[in-house]
Amino acid sequence: MSKPSVFITRKWPASVEAKLQILFDATLNATDRPLSADEFRSALQQYDAVCPTVCDAFPADVLTVPNKRCKILGNFGVGFNHIDIQTAKAEGLTVSNTPGVLTESTADIAMTLLLMSARRGAEGDRIVRAKQWHGWCPTHMLSTDVTGATLGLIGFGRIAQAMARKAHHGFGMKILYFKPTPADPALVHNLQAERCETIEELLTTSDFVSLHCPGGPDTKHLINAERLKLMKPSAHLINTARGDVVDSQALIAALTARTICGAGLDVYENEPHLHEGFLGLDNASLLPHLGSATLNTRTAMGEKVIANLVAFFEQGEVLDRVV
Repeated sequence: MSKPSVFITRKWPASVEAKLQILFDATLNATDRPLSADEFRSALQQYDAVCPTVCDAFPADVLTVPNKRCKILGNFGVGFNHIDIQTAKAEGLTVSNTPGVLTESTADIAMTLLLMSARRGAEGDRIVRAKQWHGWCPTHMLSTDVTGATLGLIGFGRIAQAMARKAHHGFGMKILYFKPTPADPALVHNLQAERCETIEELLTTSDFVSLHCPGGPDTKHLINAERLKLMKPSAHLINTARGDVVDSQALIAALTARTICGAGLDVYENEPHLHEGFLGLDNASLLPHLGSATLNTRTAMGEKVIANLVAFFEQGEVLDRVV
């Protein structure tokens, strides 16, 4: 019996690629070259499974290619707003993702950005490298305290909860959160967390606002000019969720005018082609989508994809179903 054919759109950790080649008739992307929409269409016609990443767009005009052989998209990542889910469902495609295994590493990056933005870490690094630092003085690069400050979380899933634990138990931060329904009482008690009834309430009372909501039409530009105006002038915005949750132009305007103090970003609209307005801002700390970028986490993500593919081809079901 022949092995299912699987197409991997980007380079994965070596141990995962080796396992893929044992279990499947796997075609790898050895050069890690970003692929085109036509190449994705061709892969859907030639392979039993296609495994995209968050940087691979699968809109309706790709998914509706005729003569599809593909039956499953084994997504390498938790987020799936790069896939037109309704079209995938209509086309009879199963879609899986990789929840759970990237929680701690992404929360670590959110805390890293919070600290970088609060303590002006990226700006300080640039000053030292440019040989513009002339020694210590009492008023040089004064910044914002993190310990004891208020952290507001928009969304309260796994990653937000992990960040809340690190912030509360590690830095003594007060935790606020917004989600449509109250969180688990035991979790709330452990974190001494308070639920805000609205996003607006959270924005006006938080020293740091961290975004942990999914991307997509419902959350596009959730943080816009009007909501940025509600934040404290001393507040910082942290985004490790999806770039389109924030209106880039509105955030750049707020950072330029210093109506908010700073921002720490790991994701961007239209990444990797972020708005160039961010590049000249000393009060923006910018990372290249590193949320899950540890070897252990990316390996675990690949293992999750493999487990879903094995379950699908052996049992007709997946462990982590999106549709």
